[in-house]
Amino acid sequence: MTTPSENTPSRMNSTQAWVSYLSKVELPVLANTLRQINELTDSRNSTVNELANVILNDAQLTSQVLRLSNTVFYNQTRTQVSTVSRAITLIGFDAVKSMAISSLIVDTLLKRNDRPHLLRCLARAIHAAVQARCLMPKRTEHALEEVFIGALLMNIGELAFWSCETDQATELEERLRLDEPAVEAQKAVLHTTFTEITRGLVEAWSLGPFIREVVAPGKANSMASSLVRNTVEMATVSEHGWSGPEMDKVLERLSADVGESPAAIRDQLKVNAQEATKVAVSLGIPQVTALLPGNQASATGHGAEAPVMDPALQLQILRDLTQTLAEKPDINEVCQLVIEGIHRAIGMQRVALLMSDRTGQKLIPRKVGGRGTEEWREHLVIHKDGTGPLGELLPHGTCAIHKPGKHASGVPYDRWVGKVPALVGSLTAKGRLVGLFYADNAAAGYVPSEQQLAAFSHFIQNAQLCLTLLTSDH
Repeated sequence: MTTPSENTPSRMNSTQAWVSYLSKVELPVLANTLRQINELTDSRNSTVNELANVILNDAQLTSQVLRLSNTVFYNQTRTQVSTVSRAITLIGFDAVKSMAISSLIVDTLLKRNDRPHLLRCLARAIHAAVQARCLMPKRTEHALEEVFIGALLMNIGELAFWSCETDQATELEERLRLDEPAVEAQKAVLHTTFTEITRGLVEAWSLGPFIREVVAPGKANSMASSLVRNTVEMATVSEHGWSGPEMDKVLERLSADVGESPAAIRDQLKVNAQEATKVAVSLGIPQVTALLPGNQASATGHGAEAPVMDPALQLQILRDLTQTLAEKPDINEVCQLVIEGIHRAIGMQRVALLMSDRTGQKLIPRKVGGRGTEEWREHLVIHKDGTGPLGELLPHGTCAIHKPGKHASGVPYDRWVGKVPALVGSLTAKGRLVGLFYADNAAAGYVPSEQQLAAFSHFIQNAQLCLTLLTSDH
């Protein structure tokens, strides 16, 4: 996770200030590599080597491009590709260029942050890019990749902004959480809009004439740029399902772009959305698949559903627990297995076991697991009397799904604790609360499923059984 750097100006208050800050302070390497890749056009033979060299300079980028080169989305011949230059020859210069750009964007931004807004923007960008490429009627390779990159980068200003850890990002996140209209909130906090920042970055990073055309104000100049704008809008609208008045309007516009009936396009969109899920996984970001249409609880409007659990692993860990309990109960070993079960088999990203402190008044971390839990060891405290910012996390009964209210206060050391849905389960000894298991999904703020709760309860029962056996011995 990034922290605000030493040379962060306290507040950016114009489009130019944001463009300069994002380009020079936060993302100079990304800006440079994108510029290098975009300046290469397949007009003379030497550029094949140049493109291969830019990719080979970055080991992570090389492995991502090769992984994508072997997916059906890009490689319908299914011929195995094991070098970058072979990928360029077999799949084409433009396709490899678009793989490199999408891999770069995803890797650079996600390494820096996992804000829910960044994940949602990435999910939309990948979804729109795949849809634009699949819907594009003129099937030249260059045109296909041009619309793919156009849709991927159409909101680069917003993506770049959410990847940075600034006070203004936290402030804007808070306003959006309280349902303030997006553009007004952007103007109030950033003194500009994401659209303006995007236009600035497209120029500053030399992202090419087609993207400039896509993000320019006014009517689209070509069918391709119109298609990109409409697929980007469709990617947002589809988060609420494939039907409804807003979707109908977008379908009408896509129908004009592509020359097919709205009904035929709707059917195609659903198929392409599954393709987008596969591309997201190939890009190494399975966590955004829960945000893509078809993987959401769109009927209830409650955002994404919990991912599928791993029943085989669950069973294996439960067997290990049973065996540990049968031999010689060791509370440390049992709790470690329970944490691993909640993390890996149930699919919760962050887990903690809190136990009573010396005073007996508070619960403090004994074990933590998952990315971003380092700060918990020092700071996470829950008062047993239910006071303090996290008092609401105490479960009524043994295990529960905690659903925070819209105005939940949260804590300064962690962006999600107390503000996102979580699983909580208590441990008791002789009728007194002595411990608490807590698990959440950080940025992916979906509500855990009833199946996850049931499996969570099952694991907690094992920890409780071990504790009861130990306390009854004393």
